[in-house]
Amino acid sequence: MKKDVLFFASVALILGSCSPKYYSPNTQNIPLLSEQGEINLSVSGNGNQVEFQGAYAVTDGFAIQANGGLFIPSDIDNGDGGSAEFGEIGLGYFRPITENWIFETYALAGFGKLENHLPSTMENNPGTTGKISANLYRFGIQPSFGYKSEYFSAAVSSRFVNVSYNKVDGNLIFENMDQEDYLNANSSNFMIEPALTIRGGFERFKLQVQYGYSINVTQSSFRQDNSHLTIGLNFNFK
Repeated sequence: MKKDVLFFASVALILGSCSPKYYSPNTQNIPLLSEQGEINLSVSGNGNQVEFQGAYAVTDGFAIQANGGLFIPSDIDNGDGGSAEFGEIGLGYFRPITENWIFETYALAGFGKLENHLPSTMENNPGTTGKISANLYRFGIQPSFGYKSEYFSAAVSSRFVNVSYNKVDGNLIFENMDQEDYLNANSSNFMIEPALTIRGGFERFKLQVQYGYSINVTQSSFRQDNSHLTIGLNFNFK
């Protein structure tokens, strides 16, 4: 169930195991830009998702970023699974505190689509399709503080976002609950998402590892993934 990313930007999101999932935190784009004209690119992922991210320093303090991702895990043996796509753009401010330490913050706006398919639920719920889909919107800010040198960089960050859903459609009953009603009743969620990013390698080319966690402030029991661990490659050009 592959779909085109609607607009270029962050990602990965949602789904796919033996229960429906409606959100999964994607890799945070932490470019650590320090001067006008600098470009930072990365490709990352894990066994369930792939993401592409980029950022450009328009001036010595203002930057833009764009991120896009696909969440495409394999179905489990009974055919249950899901998929998602996500795109995001960001406008930001960065400031080198010293030669190596950088503060940055971005305002982010993202859009995605998700679907869950759980054919295993149909036997106990005759007349249902075992499927649900929805559009997803995410808006927020992402401050970070990091250290950058020629061969190593590291940053701590936190994403503060509101995740909302519309155009919920489907006919899926899970644990005796209509999932269309469930998602409509929980259509707005505020998330706090801290993350740690570490890079090492060469001046222009580094291995990147990021671990992040998602705290749903609105509803702690919301059907979502709560963490991500991604590995990828990062490129920096001046």
